[in-house]
Amino acid sequence: MKAKEKKLSDLLKSPFPETIKPMLATLTDKAFNNKEWIFEIKWDGYRTITRKKGKLVSLSSRNLTSFDKQFHTIKKSLAAINNDVVLDGEVVAVDENNMPGFQILQNYQKTGIGNIVYYVFDLLWFKGYDTKKLTVIERKELLKSILPEMDNIFYCDHIAEKGISLFKEAKQTGLEGIIAKKANSLYYENTRSHSWLKIKTTQAMEAVVCGYTEPRGSRKYFGALILGVFDKGKLTYIGHTGTGFNENNQKTVYNLMQKYVSAVSPFEKTPKPNAPVTWLKPKIVCEVKYSQLTEDNILRHPVFIKIRDDKKPSEVTLKSQIK
Repeated sequence: MKAKEKKLSDLLKSPFPETIKPMLATLTDKAFNNKEWIFEIKWDGYRTITRKKGKLVSLSSRNLTSFDKQFHTIKKSLAAINNDVVLDGEVVAVDENNMPGFQILQNYQKTGIGNIVYYVFDLLWFKGYDTKKLTVIERKELLKSILPEMDNIFYCDHIAEKGISLFKEAKQTGLEGIIAKKANSLYYENTRSHSWLKIKTTQAMEAVVCGYTEPRGSRKYFGALILGVFDKGKLTYIGHTGTGFNENNQKTVYNLMQKYVSAVSPFEKTPKPNAPVTWLKPKIVCEVKYSQLTEDNILRHPVFIKIRDDKKPSEVTLKSQIK
């Protein structure tokens, strides 16, 4: 610990941060090996910043929304940490095989039933020092030494250099992907950095739900979702999806959409779907997987995955998601 304390003493004292917005990763399309990088599992959950000062613990989302009530068991466990800290990690719901699932997490928020854990991968402030000015390797080494062993709080480990093998393992086990981090990188708050890269096991992206078409035949609730992304502050059409639904999740999505029905299209240039459309205010974000993005930025074969209620519609741009 002496070497670590010496590293801290090289930093300037810093007041306890009132708020922190996390550093974000840039999407890239291929796993790689590199001695100058480390690699972690990409957890399919809610990015969560923890601020612990004295006996007070607060949890917040990447957009500074409080998670204190939703994840009260995590908050209670974090009180066991001896020091004042600010942590960065992901709250995840796992099944009986300890596999993460975003749908399990969303169900937990409604029912309070489920196994919720917190994977902590970064230390942003510690004992009066701004540790964001340490390298990610130095931050993780210090984090591992201070994080107590608990049933629902885990240190997120990493491997050095061998990103391809970790990616293959993530794909085989059905995980969302991996995160690559340059080993000497610092932490840049509220920045989408090329020092952190996310590599997904499937091509997927977020889209704003802008409307839905009428159902046909025996289909209930709606036919397809009309999708868009923001470009220079204006909504642009990127396609529609009517697949990836079962009766339960289709009903859930339909009921959610009724809150935002609009008499007018939210698009700057309104598309012409092949069925009557109910337009929506651009308030809902979903995630879709797809086979290809055309030259005019239309998704080919998009399939609905899930609603992303942890993302703001204004954040959903092609530039932030496509390399």
